[in-house]
Amino acid sequence: MSAALGGKVVVITGSTRGIGRAIAEACAAAGATVVVSSRTDSAVAETVTDLASRDMRCCGMTADVSSAHELECLFETTLDLVGEIDAWVNNAGISLGYRPFDECSAEDLERIVDINLTGTMHACRTLIPYFTQRGGVLLNMVGRGYRGDATPFTAAYAATKAAIASLTRSLAAENAKAPISIHGLVPGMVATDFYEDLDISPRLEAAKDNWRYALDAFGVPLGEVGVRTAQILAQEPGRKTGTVYSLLTPARTMRGVGLMVWHRARGRLGPEV
Repeated sequence: MSAALGGKVVVITGSTRGIGRAIAEACAAAGATVVVSSRTDSAVAETVTDLASRDMRCCGMTADVSSAHELECLFETTLDLVGEIDAWVNNAGISLGYRPFDECSAEDLERIVDINLTGTMHACRTLIPYFTQRGGVLLNMVGRGYRGDATPFTAAYAATKAAIASLTRSLAAENAKAPISIHGLVPGMVATDFYEDLDISPRLEAAKDNWRYALDAFGVPLGEVGVRTAQILAQEPGRKTGTVYSLLTPARTMRGVGLMVWHRARGRLGPEV
């Protein structure tokens, strides 16, 4: 990859594993100084050590995105350490698994909203005044259900992603005259521990293997997510804003639908209810 992000500083929340780590590696490979972050000290330390061993410029710190104070500390400490921020990726997020909504506790619902949605709001509130003054790219990770379509058994997760898509477009419109780009990215289904560790309700036991077939049909390579994200972050701030990019392209969707029809015809997919 060319040094499209050479000399720039990119902060990525939730970047010690999975999609976030792939984004961190791709941005570092593109020349950026990367600031990795997660809730776990040991994960941050391991990621920084690994990237540094490959001559990638990086630093890291812990931050719980559900805390406005910790996000502000991440922002301020980054400025203290490296002097500036050129791009920020709100990647940290959780799922409640694959289960009926009535199995989600009040604590579950508060937690997923706090991390996925409120955390993204806090970060945007912190970054936008800074970026509107000096320029920058702010990218929010969106996902399943972002268009407001029905997503049975992942209703709470999808509700947060639909809200993030709306937030992204609204903030882009509010700041359309400033040198800031505010975008969303739908990575699609990506084979990470997000799916490997998916909590599936006993009531949906017959459908527990359906995710594997869906990943085979619609899956987006992890490396592709990282590279595409780095390309979005490298764009000139303010030239384009308010786009929700999707890696689930029409061609990939058509292929996936065909494969799922084929799997169902052979009796491989279990009933969801």
